[in-house]
Amino acid sequence: MSFTTIINKTQNPLRADVLLASFYPQYSRAALTKLFDMNLIQKNSVAIKAGEKIQPNISIFADISPIEQVADVIDIPIIYQDDNIIVVNKPAGMISHARGKYWDEASVASFIRDKVSGMVGERAGIVHRLDRATSGVMVCAKNTDTLSFIQKQFSKRSVQKTYIAIVNGDIEPKKGIIDIPLARNPSKPQTFVVNANGKSAQTEYQVTYQEGNFSALQLHPLTGRTHQLRIHLQYLNKPIVGDTLYGGQKNERLMLHAHSITINSPDKGIQTFKAPLPKDFTNLCSQLSTL
Repeated sequence: MSFTTIINKTQNPLRADVLLASFYPQYSRAALTKLFDMNLIQKNSVAIKAGEKIQPNISIFADISPIEQVADVIDIPIIYQDDNIIVVNKPAGMISHARGKYWDEASVASFIRDKVSGMVGERAGIVHRLDRATSGVMVCAKNTDTLSFIQKQFSKRSVQKTYIAIVNGDIEPKKGIIDIPLARNPSKPQTFVVNANGKSAQTEYQVTYQEGNFSALQLHPLTGRTHQLRIHLQYLNKPIVGDTLYGGQKNERLMLHAHSITINSPDKGIQTFKAPLPKDFTNLCSQLSTL
């Protein structure tokens, strides 16, 4: 272990986690909190809790070596980039940014880390997120002004997104809007459920191809709730192929792909970016190769 001395130089008592965060602003609170769980934050050679009050001029000692580990070098296809944005085609199985126990895992954020300026931390440049199991187009910001500019578009719901999903069987009617509120599942917090008291969630859908036992749909989320598309299709009794979390048929991957996104970029106006469909999509529905 290699400990660094951190002194409370203020005139007031500070929580240990607050003091630690002030010394290491480049790391997220979640990552630093994990160090307390690992007994790597100490006072007088004794591990302390995150909420312990540290008096003025008192030192704590921190070993941050675990979160200094560098994620594996990875290569992600770049769809487009300029001085303000970088657009990538995220592979299925990759996280958008480090979180919790995955803080040292290769991610989209670790890939763009040396391509952004004026931003630090494991979410630097990340404008929006895709589920680990979902592939497709992601827009990232290269500077803080662009990050704020595009994030406001997401909050105002002016960003247009199109996803492609494959389900078993056919869906009737062929097009429509799913307007079903969603809430976190209290018995399984990593999932979400339909709940009349939940947050509003709307998805436009259209069946575009039907081939054999599979149908392909275009999905346009009008809101951006976690797992929204997956739960809305489960609600129609047509869970996405590979989505075993929500009742889908077992498959090597979740058959959900972020196909296109339209944003207002800072200096080029309205731009649309597309991520080509992975081969496993066209293997199930050959006509998708025309997209």
